[in-house]
Amino acid sequence: MTLLIRGGQILDGTPAALTRADVLIEGDRIAAVGASLTAPAGAREIDARRHLVLPGLGNAHTHAASHLARGRAGNWTLEDLLTHAPANYGFRTPEDEYLSAAIGAIEMLKTGCTSAYDLYMAVPAITDEAFEAVVRAYQDVGIRVVLAPAVADVVFFQTVPGLLELLPADLRRTVEDMQPAPTKGLLDLTERAIRRWHGGADGRMRIAVAPTIPNQATDEFLDGCAALAREYGVGIHTHLAESKVQAVESRRRWGKSIVARLADHGVLGPGFVGAHSIWLTDDDLRMLADAGAAVAHNPGSNLRLGAGIAPVREMLDLGVAVGLGTDGSVCADNQNLFEALRIASVISTVRFPHATERWL
Repeated sequence: MTLLIRGGQILDGTPAALTRADVLIEGDRIAAVGASLTAPAGAREIDARRHLVLPGLGNAHTHAASHLARGRAGNWTLEDLLTHAPANYGFRTPEDEYLSAAIGAIEMLKTGCTSAYDLYMAVPAITDEAFEAVVRAYQDVGIRVVLAPAVADVVFFQTVPGLLELLPADLRRTVEDMQPAPTKGLLDLTERAIRRWHGGADGRMRIAVAPTIPNQATDEFLDGCAALAREYGVGIHTHLAESKVQAVESRRRWGKSIVARLADHGVLGPGFVGAHSIWLTDDDLRMLADAGAAVAHNPGSNLRLGAGIAPVREMLDLGVAVGLGTDGSVCADNQNLFEALRIASVISTVRFPHATERWL
């Protein structure tokens, strides 16, 4: 297909300025940008004279399952949100999962996003049928996606410091009796998804590995995730140091930061993306930079859940690649990346109130 977008305003140059130009697209590549381009024979033309013309945005972190529970977070912390996961999106049919994923993908497309990194979660567990439904939703809407089955082989309630001691005896027994999914089964599920779907939809569908929260991953599981990523050449995505609870628990259980533990298991690298990345030390930031890792900054949900403000300026100063995400609609309230862009800008001022040159 050849497409000529005629007469729109584009942001170009250094410093950037709006200029009126045509954009010629041939196949899947932008072939030319300039004034009064000649339309090739048979080209489709779009009159963009009343519009801005932007590249497609990429949502660096979202969750397909969350969109049917949009805005449910209320005055919840992250740990409250995770506790309410079964009530928000538990025990759905594959059709439910298709609808939730499609709603989010359509909203992203209508607000300028043409690609996304999606950590797909399901309660009580991901099934092959539900994962396939989410794949179909993204294929039908047409967004490019890196889709990762987000799984854990440690029960969430057993990772909150001091929780068991605070529970009444009956609830304590309930939590103690909870059994996680078997480690090998989760790795097999991820491998099946990679083998079946990676590279599908004419290359618009890619699969990644996702130990959903490092504290909910055994050492064996982290090793297995790193091995899968190496074997198939896929990425690794996780929720990294999103809350203070997670940072404290990692120090308590392993005597080291979350980033240091991931480094020990070979998880960090150029294919690694850590979502949120709020509760990080200077050493953590240097390890991420040295590994060539990237971060997905989700300022809207970070504020909604009271999780904190990520040290984005410090990441950029060290050369860490930082992408922008919405997170899931349950705690971000929408999938509009322009809103996330605005929030990221204005909250950066709080960290450096009198150093305007460090604002984003």
